Amino acid sequence: MHGHSHADGTRAFAWVTLINLAYTALEAGYGFATNSLALLSDALHNFGDVLGLGLAWGAAVLAKRPPTERHTYGWRRATLLSPLANALLLVAFSGALGWEAIRRFNAPPEVPGLPVMVVAAIGIAINLGAAWLVRDGHAHDLNRRGAFLHLVADAAVSLVAVLAGAGMWWLGWTWLDPATALLVAVVVAIGSFGLLRDAFNAAMDAVPRGIDQNQVRGWLLQQPGVSAVHHLHIWSLGAGEIAMTAHLVRAGDADHDAFIDRLNDGLDERFGINHPTLQIERGHGAAHDCNDRAPHGQAIDRHHGHVHGHGHGSDEFGHP
Repeated sequence: MHGHSHADGTRAFAWVTLINLAYTALEAGYGFATNSLALLSDALHNFGDVLGLGLAWGAAVLAKRPPTERHTYGWRRATLLSPLANALLLVAFSGALGWEAIRRFNAPPEVPGLPVMVVAAIGIAINLGAAWLVRDGHAHDLNRRGAFLHLVADAAVSLVAVLAGAGMWWLGWTWLDPATALLVAVVVAIGSFGLLRDAFNAAMDAVPRGIDQNQVRGWLLQQPGVSAVHHLHIWSLGAGEIAMTAHLVRAGDADHDAFIDRLNDGLDERFGINHPTLQIERGHGAAHDCNDRAPHGQAIDRHHGHVHGHGHGSDEFGHP
């Protein structure tokens, strides 16, 4: 089932990319023919989306590559790097559109409104259809989310172009052409900020959105025998795959293997953490003080009974 889902996702990206590439060429051609900045700006935006969709498609293909001795997780993180490049492209293109629109305000050219309306209306249908193709799983897959947001934004941009074409056709308001382009630039820049933030955080191994690290820590501390939790890290491996590592201090000589199995199931069910790695450290009936230190700042490992040159208070990245 998992492989079937990957195949469907890759096929959807392929179709969406090809359809958008064909429409972008059509829209750019009409934009040059009619001298419409509204159509050209929408075409440029769509071209940026084609590049973004191509990146998402490529990332989905790379994510299916098996692990190797060097890339032990495979290429799953390509689905995290792709949205980052996607968002940066959106910001760059919106800046170019805004600059050209401001430049045209002084002397807006005559633009026939009817062709603008017709071509933009076709764009609405194409982009909404493409968004429907990639809709499954977009809430949990940053790669799909980027593509889905691109396509919905494209449909909204095309709607604005339709309205601008109507105003130019019926009212003769030529200023609507650069105004539409400027509005597109602002909307795209604002809309891409959230994706850029999430993609950057994922690339920096931040705790995934929707997971509260304090809640995870609190749940672990509620488990039988656990007196302390430290070196807790949660990050995204790729689309739909969340990893976690933690050290748990637990008293007694209980069956730790069965205990860890139960915790793994609970972490997946409660928090969606499906790649946990837990290490048990044997306590002595009291809470483990992660700030206990040997001379010269070295930490005492109570489980092994010897001194390590790393601190339990924080690791090399400054995490508790």
